[in-house]
Amino acid sequence: MTVESSSPSPAEPADDPADDYLERRTLRRGSAGWLLLTGLGVAYVVSGDYSGWNFGLAEGGFGGLAIAMVLMGVMYTCMVFSLAELSSVLPTAGGGYGFARRALGPWGGFLTGTAILIEYVLAPAAISIFIGDYVESLGLFGLTSGWPVYLACFVLFIGIHLWGVGEALRFSFVVTGIAVAALLVFAVGAFLDFDASKLNDIPVEADAFGANSWLPMGLLGIWAAFPFGMWFFLGVEGVPLAAEETKDPARTLPRAIRWSMAILVVLALLTFFASAGARGANALQEAGNPLVEALQPDGEATALSRVVNYAGLAGLVASFFSLIYAGSRQLFALSRAGYLPRFLSLTSSRKAPYLGLLVPGAIGFGLAAATGDGARMLNVAVFGATISYALMSLSHIVLRRREPGLERPYRTPGGVLTSSVALVLACAALVATFLVDVTAALIALAVYVVAIAYFGMYSRKHLVARAPEEEFAALAAAEAELARD
Repeated sequence: MTVESSSPSPAEPADDPADDYLERRTLRRGSAGWLLLTGLGVAYVVSGDYSGWNFGLAEGGFGGLAIAMVLMGVMYTCMVFSLAELSSVLPTAGGGYGFARRALGPWGGFLTGTAILIEYVLAPAAISIFIGDYVESLGLFGLTSGWPVYLACFVLFIGIHLWGVGEALRFSFVVTGIAVAALLVFAVGAFLDFDASKLNDIPVEADAFGANSWLPMGLLGIWAAFPFGMWFFLGVEGVPLAAEETKDPARTLPRAIRWSMAILVVLALLTFFASAGARGANALQEAGNPLVEALQPDGEATALSRVVNYAGLAGLVASFFSLIYAGSRQLFALSRAGYLPRFLSLTSSRKAPYLGLLVPGAIGFGLAAATGDGARMLNVAVFGATISYALMSLSHIVLRRREPGLERPYRTPGGVLTSSVALVLACAALVATFLVDVTAALIALAVYVVAIAYFGMYSRKHLVARAPEEEFAALAAAEAELARD
């Protein structure tokens, strides 16, 4: 592989000094502590508590989705413990790409980073559509769901990110706090009407293998519900992408990742059991706004349901806002290292990767305005996510085996057994996406093929050796060479 470190790209003037390359691609250091990062981890996910997960009831019933949620919770828990170790070893904006680059080489790094980008570009586009639906259902300003609302979302929230990372994370923290507080209030209100008999009220499919009142779609329904069980946790793996903007990342990132996951597990259990027990699984399986539906058994709005409805909008905004952040940092890292066009990693005077924000934002808005199909885009995002989970878990296993002496400020409890569990469950979730939406899986594969062609024919020969993730990998190669000598 030929690695370039100084030759200018088409986006860089020929007289641009080589030493200026990284200076023009620098993020603001020390902008976030563990509390803001914990809020960021919860923000990535919180919209999934308000909507989306309930469609898994139609795939597996209450019991099937419950088992799927537990298994996916185990997968995410094992994975984030692995990521906590990896982020303490390599605290850069590359996140999963950087981990895989060290363990699996340039191809592994690119495949992981591309899968993460698919997730973080498609998910905000889908959420902008859901925001439009909420705005319309609430009757805000007389607006209807459509491209003007989607455009307003991208312009307003990308604008805040361009202002600065500190301001962006504080805004996300406040909005996330509102959404989480409302979930807790919802749970209290819903549990007042809890009736266990409502949990298994979905009709049983008599011809489904292993079907019963708790598993109305049979044992296969558990597997089909995997992608929806993921919605309670989807996105938390993005916390390491804030590494270069974090205070003491080797200590802060593992702490924030663990706290984020703990909070999300509690919220998932409360939301799932409270809503299904209050309204019934059958009534929620196709609801666009399941929490509000759970509080309105007669179809009439109450004071609490209105509060939860507005809070649902806050949850969507929090996830949209934070996923925009994550996507820009992954794109920034891949571009800075030459895997994608280098001009995409240029930063502004406020140290924001402005093209890394604007280009994915333009793509996301275009997809939202052209299709209006949020569910399909989220399924494409889930496909990309499961690929990245498998590769990141594999990276942890490989580094533990290949480099046992590598300094690890934080070590994953259980070691490779923990990451192996995550790897197996991630592969199972990847296959499950074909059970739910074959078209979405094929769309994601098509995007992957195009990206792989670009990397194979061009960018793998033009990598930037001075990028942090590449330097880290080069150091590993040099040390291995010395050891052989």
